[in-house]
Amino acid sequence: MTAYRMEYPRPQYVREAWVNLNGAWSFEFDDANVGSKERWELGGQAFSKSIQVPFAYQSQLSGIADPDFHDTVWYSRLLEMPESFTNKRVILHFGAVDYEATVWVNGHQVAHHEGGHTPFHADITDVLQATDNMVVVKAVDFSRDVTLPRGKQYWLSDSASIFYTRTTGIWQTVWMEAVSEIHLSKVKFTPHIDSNEIEMDFFVGGMTMQGELELQVDISFNGEALVSDTFALKQQQSKRRIGLHDFNDHGLGRWWTPENPNLYDVAFTLLLDGKVVDQTSSYFGMRKVSIDNGLLCLNNRPYQMKLVLDQGYFPDGNLTPPSDEAIKRDIELTKEMGFNGARKHQKIEDPRYLYWCDHMGLLVWGEAANAYQYSNEYVRKFTKEWQEAIDRDYNHPSLVVWVPLNESWGVPNIKVDPLQQHHAMSMYYLTKSLDPTRPVISNDGWEMVETDLYNIHDYEWREEVLRERYATVESTIAAKPANRDLSVGGYTYRNQPILVTEFGGIAYKKSEWEGWGYSGASNDEDFIQRLEAVIKPMQDSKVVQGYCYTQLTDVEQEINGLLTYDRQPKVSLEMIRAINEG
Repeated sequence: MTAYRMEYPRPQYVREAWVNLNGAWSFEFDDANVGSKERWELGGQAFSKSIQVPFAYQSQLSGIADPDFHDTVWYSRLLEMPESFTNKRVILHFGAVDYEATVWVNGHQVAHHEGGHTPFHADITDVLQATDNMVVVKAVDFSRDVTLPRGKQYWLSDSASIFYTRTTGIWQTVWMEAVSEIHLSKVKFTPHIDSNEIEMDFFVGGMTMQGELELQVDISFNGEALVSDTFALKQQQSKRRIGLHDFNDHGLGRWWTPENPNLYDVAFTLLLDGKVVDQTSSYFGMRKVSIDNGLLCLNNRPYQMKLVLDQGYFPDGNLTPPSDEAIKRDIELTKEMGFNGARKHQKIEDPRYLYWCDHMGLLVWGEAANAYQYSNEYVRKFTKEWQEAIDRDYNHPSLVVWVPLNESWGVPNIKVDPLQQHHAMSMYYLTKSLDPTRPVISNDGWEMVETDLYNIHDYEWREEVLRERYATVESTIAAKPANRDLSVGGYTYRNQPILVTEFGGIAYKKSEWEGWGYSGASNDEDFIQRLEAVIKPMQDSKVVQGYCYTQLTDVEQEINGLLTYDRQPKVSLEMIRAINEG
């Protein structure tokens, strides 16, 4: 069996005993919707196709590459249990299945999950057999439903405009891990740089067992042991702050920044009556994102975020990166061009991407995959999925801003509809209630209600117009790019940091792909001049505190990337870096 994406899929919380289930699975389209009636979940049905998980059937790397509508699909494969799983609880994990998934093991339903971009898992121990364990997955997409949280996946047959090829079914890693009956199921890190403390929330599974439970926490930095702390756990959830008195910020700091992505390693040892029952490891970064007197700050100092819009599509894998090296290469190219961050656009990104941003030093804005139209059912689905995304990614120091809504997607009538204004407000406050440590944008681009950052999308390409528009706060907030009001619902600008979070979009054809952009360049020199004409006004403005250039790569019919779709630079990376560095 050929296995793809063999790296550890949950890099923020590592356990030794695990098995990767990527690779060849049996697969079937169920266009007639007969699978459930014929009880395919029992494993007796011989599926006619093979698919390479975790790639969706629409992608080349899946081995199928069928772009048509097949909204119900089935998967199956045998599970092999290694010796290390003996006398353990076995947890089956799915990184993401778009959109609705039902999972059976040996004919027993073990999981049902709704939401195409977030993980889920099931304890399958009690349904396992001595041999021949079969897992079956039914995935149902709703490809034409515009109220579904879908990001850039198009609901019509062929990609067009700003919408691309759909993703149906499994598109992130499937894997198993073995855990003890009582185990540490999750740890949540909150850094406090002002007091040099790391706050940890601990969540314990299997707490019904009797005995004295202790947790040993060992923290190190670059191999140097700093803290070893052992304490009793009395309940399923507990909290502890640990002081880190190993540094200061006078030139020898260990705070996390894109320039110096310092990380602390943590080992957790869970003991029951003095006996080790679970061992896990993780890491954290000490950093703080704040707004101080209208200034956006990183670690208590004003910081200009120079971001690039990154949609996370690949020509052979679509939404799924083809390899860990491909993920790293995107980050390397982003940094080589002088950007210190990426706005992951309309996609809740693979955790491996965030892991490498943590380690290589790249700011990330976490953005939801939005729907396109509003409904009560949309609100239910979107709210659930967004909460799961925040929970999954909370620990990553690279992630610095949350973007639940973009350009009024899902709330197209927000300018006049109080219902949709209330929804945007509720997403803002819900996000703040789950994570008070990061700024939240209610509606990136325009038509904002309550918001921590005042973000504007502006594809004007004339330098003189941009310089005049962003010369003063008054001229900036009076502008109406795309003929949209910047604030709605009675909200006005209130000294929030102003950033231009989509601009540029210069089309330049340097590959076989035909397409479009927001303005066009005819040759390398023209492209560089146009790039300077839109970036320099942002850098020179006394108002704009950061920017996000559209975009990192060409994507299908959009040819407005700094790189082609296959990641070839259109002009010198050094030249782009020089422009970004002013």
